[in-house]
Amino acid sequence: MTKKSILKYAGSIAVSLLAAFVGWVAISASYSPWYLNLEKSTFHVQDWVFAPVWILLLIITGVAAGIVWNKGFYHKWVQVALYHYGFQLILTGLWFLAFFGLQQTFLALLIVIAMLVLLFLTIKWFKIVEDTAAYMIYPAVVWVIYIGMLNFEIWRLN
Repeated sequence: MTKKSILKYAGSIAVSLLAAFVGWVAISASYSPWYLNLEKSTFHVQDWVFAPVWILLLIITGVAAGIVWNKGFYHKWVQVALYHYGFQLILTGLWFLAFFGLQQTFLALLIVIAMLVLLFLTIKWFKIVEDTAAYMIYPAVVWVIYIGMLNFEIWRLN
């Protein structure tokens, strides 16, 4: 693996973790008073599970983006794949801001739906470039579906 290749992986992971940082900022601003008092679904996991899962998934998807980027950004399909991935990351950050920062659960639910659409488009384009990278996105899809279900229940119950 070349130095340039390693830098692409590191850059992809760092960009992915920016979404986690945005989430941390949004959560730390509103977690205790607002979130703790919400009615939650019966399938809500312990709160301490969320941060490690998000971080792990963002690292995995960052590695997947690094795999795609290492195929050569000059290639149109690589560009399209990474643009979809980037937009999905932006939506991830916006979800944290809408849900925790603005405390707008319905808006956050709409963002989750858009995230899912972009995740599936990311898988489509990653698969064109590199199958392994596409398969690495599926755990994030499962997690976002779960987050969407939790988000829906919080919106419905509150």
